[in-house]
Amino acid sequence: MVSPISNRKAIPLAEFAADIERRRQETGITELPRNNGTRRTPSKLAMLNALDKLGAKW
Repeated sequence: MVSPISNRKAIPLAEFAADIERRRQETGITELPRNNGTRRTPSKLAMLNALDKLGAKW
């Protein structure tokens, strides 16, 4: 399937994940920092608070 935005074909998720892992191994970067959430928009904060009230963990 070709994306209407680009001329490149879609690749299977497993192939994409394997490519990312290969690149991480080549660069030696195996651990990436997590997003600490200090720059969240008000709408994102509201959504996370609503999920928290429902007992969901995001």
